Amino acid sequence: MTITPFDPRALLAESRLGVLATIKSDGRPQLSPVLPFFDREAGVIYVSMTEGRAKTANLRRDPRATLEVTSPDGGAWATAEGTATLTGPGTDLHGPEVQALVDYYRIAAGEHPDWDEYRSVMVSDRRVLMTMTVDHVYGDKIS
Repeated sequence: MTITPFDPRALLAESRLGVLATIKSDGRPQLSPVLPFFDREAGVIYVSMTEGRAKTANLRRDPRATLEVTSPDGGAWATAEGTATLTGPGTDLHGPEVQALVDYYRIAAGEHPDWDEYRSVMVSDRRVLMTMTVDHVYGDKIS
């Protein structure tokens, strides 16, 4: 019987729900549920977020971030640490900030049925794309 070692990067790649930790101005962590996408080849995690939220303000002040994901059955977890870059919000439907969100959507979910509507919503919702370069990954199976 061969036991396959646990791969936390695989769990990060398949997870679409996680908790993002950022650093508040007083140094304590601020936790937010997010819908991450991990590009395993690039070593980057993407999260679409809204301007004006605590996590966005925290990352603008201190770009260090940590993302934790858990398997659907709760039997495994993975944590990624890294440095985030924020792009946006954009005001031009075809500007680079909105295009970054379009590119993110394409790799995370495929083609959108109405790109004009998507672009409009990204501008009106003041969406921001977090791109976190992953420096360290760890995790385990809970036994």
